[in-house]
Amino acid sequence: MMLVRYLSQIGRYFIMLKDMLNRPVKWSVMRQLILKEIDDLVIDSLGIVCFISFFVGGVVAIQTALNLTNPLIPKYLIGFATRQSVILEFAPTFISIIMAGKMGSFITSSIGTMRVTEQIDALEVMGVNSLNYLVFPKIIALFLYPFVIGIAMFLGVFGGYLAGVYGGFASSQEFIVGIQEDFIPFHITYAFIKTLVFAFLLATIPSFHGYYMKGGALEVGKASTVSFVWTSVVIILMNYILTQILLS
Repeated sequence: MMLVRYLSQIGRYFIMLKDMLNRPVKWSVMRQLILKEIDDLVIDSLGIVCFISFFVGGVVAIQTALNLTNPLIPKYLIGFATRQSVILEFAPTFISIIMAGKMGSFITSSIGTMRVTEQIDALEVMGVNSLNYLVFPKIIALFLYPFVIGIAMFLGVFGGYLAGVYGGFASSQEFIVGIQEDFIPFHITYAFIKTLVFAFLLATIPSFHGYYMKGGALEVGKASTVSFVWTSVVIILMNYILTQILLS
């Protein structure tokens, strides 16, 4: 019974994606909607992303340094481990899970409130494709999400550098050698491919939970929680699948 419900929800999600592309809103209106979503979703998230990335990069460097107790292990591995952790996993995946809480809750509650107050019904009555009007601009706005992750990567490594060097765990030279050691450019490509997939999920899954919400104001909060859980679960699953496909 549970399985049937999940399968019907998944089917409904894909039907939503198809319906979203029907009867597009005219470009002059869409442009304003996209700019608003960039402001709400991307620019408003920069502060928290920068703060978390900088300090987690520092923590990764310190943890690595404290575990390299053997004097035969070169100090440059602190820089190497910080770079690998931040670029491969921390910046794309964990920032996306944090964004599922911040962005996802915002998207679900804003669309859910429109559903509760019958604004979505009003859009449909006016002949506007409400899915195209509400969801499509979010997807386009989140094409800028990889830039946010790029900043997170830089600040994570920079935070690691400051923590490693000024904490006395490695010299500046050693840390920079570690950052450059065995660098594989494809790892950056892999991280950005993941990020684009996560951006699509961050835009669509919370929108789905907000759009098809039933009930009153109390259910808006519940829908936000459910949307956060499912967005996180799907991001972690897709992370596993993409890592398997792209790196193995």
